[in-house]
Amino acid sequence: MLFHHVLGLTPGVTAFADELRRAGHTVHTPDLFEGRTFGGIEEGMDHVQRVGFGAMIERGTRAVEDLPADLVYAGFSIGVLSAQKLAQTRPGARGALLYYACAPLKEFGDAWPDGVPVQVHGMDADPFFAGEGDIGFAREVVASAARGELFLYHGDQHYFADHTLPSYDPDSAALLLSRTLTFLRSLA
Repeated sequence: MLFHHVLGLTPGVTAFADELRRAGHTVHTPDLFEGRTFGGIEEGMDHVQRVGFGAMIERGTRAVEDLPADLVYAGFSIGVLSAQKLAQTRPGARGALLYYACAPLKEFGDAWPDGVPVQVHGMDADPFFAGEGDIGFAREVVASAARGELFLYHGDQHYFADHTLPSYDPDSAALLLSRTLTFLRSLA
């Protein structure tokens, strides 16, 4: 399950999902914005604030209701909220991939669930990931997991793995994809 970032279910998000599919994985990409996409983070965040963070997370929860429990939950930026919540609270989760963001561990419970591996990816000078404290939350989550990894990439871009955006960093994106595929293979 791959949840999109605050710009919506963009061609960059679906292209990333397609890379995972080419590697043999089944990937679901629910559209939590109901067809809307945005040209910038501020515009997308305005939409999320109008709808409500809780409502967005609930849309993510509803997106998995008819799916088996043994999923890997992944999210880009704001999509991390749904992915992290489900990985922490839905029994049967196989793993979590959190890109560009991380919520405090206590946001969705007291501890990271036993047996659920997690990877967190972000840039070391990203004003959102590093500047707003997510990097600290990532360290907390990774430390509490039996198998947790935090990958920091050098740079200051937020959406560095989305090839359709000016923030795209091809070297970091390739490494993120490689690490993601290694993680998914380890769960087989």
